[in-house]
Amino acid sequence: MTRTKQDGEVSLATVAPGDLPAFKSDMEASFAVAVIEEFGCLPDDSIPRGSDLDESMNAPGTELLHILCDGQRVGGAVVVIDETTQRNSLDLFFLSPAQHGRGLGFKAWMAIERRYPGTLVWQTHTPYFEKRNIHFYVNKCGFKIVEFFGARHPDPHWPGPSGLPGGGEMFRFEKVMR
Repeated sequence: MTRTKQDGEVSLATVAPGDLPAFKSDMEASFAVAVIEEFGCLPDDSIPRGSDLDESMNAPGTELLHILCDGQRVGGAVVVIDETTQRNSLDLFFLSPAQHGRGLGFKAWMAIERRYPGTLVWQTHTPYFEKRNIHFYVNKCGFKIVEFFGARHPDPHWPGPSGLPGGGEMFRFEKVMR
């Protein structure tokens, strides 16, 4: 059988403590590509790094996941699972830029939904300039844009990196599961 570029078994694996440095480095590299593509450079504090990532990754209910394609690491996700309310959050989601356009992001998202079947509502955020992400969440994964954060309506829970291009404007998305 000839494999097409969309072939590939996508699965998830928990990130082991020894994998954290590589996981964070891969995430930073993935986020940097989007900023550089849009703005031509990578300003300081324009992507989550170091202590920002540590804080996000150590919050209660947080699970760190490798995204695997045919057993090889191609990306990752940071989810926060609230066992009481089942209003869960996709805090960070990334694929290696070399893997973009293969349909792996959608397959990974479907694997996340299957992993947490009790979820009532998923929530996530993305910067306003990330048109590819907006298309992915809304048109592929079924999220709805429910809030826009900017200078006149800042996010009270997470101001984000101070140097985020575009003034830190963000969309908040929700996907109601049932």
